[in-house]
Parts: sequence; C-alpha cells; structure tokens
Amino acid sequence: MGEAKRRKEALGEKYGQDKNILPWIPISKKQADQFMKWTTLGTWIAIAALVTLWLTIRFIGPGFGWWEVN
Repeated sequence: MGEAKRRKEALGEKYGQDKNILPWIPISKKQADQFMKWTTLGTWIAIAALVTLWLTIRFIGPGFGWWEVN
C-alpha cells in the first residue's frame, strides 16, 4: 500500500491516467490499441469482400451465364 501512495504523490494529477505513446503525440496507449483493433477488423472485412468479388466475377457470373470470362 505504501508504494501506491508514493506513486500517487509523485504523479499528482496524472495518477491513474493513460500514458501517451510519445510525449509530443497526444495519443494514449488505449487509443492506439483501439485503432489497431478497428484497422485489423477493417482489413479482414476488406479481404473477405475482395474474395467474394473475385469468386463472383470468376465463377458465379459465368456459371449463371451473366458474362463470359476468357
């Protein structure tokens, strides 16, 4: 318990707040983690959409006679 009190006294108002990634960039570690989570999810969605589009153009469309692929 004594260590927590010393840390609280040393940090003052900044105690319990998220630290920034770099001192000159106002982005916290939590915000960076959320950004990585959303961009990773977006990337997987884009990959799935690309595969679906490719399958449609290459196999589904010609299979139903919508167009021909040479």
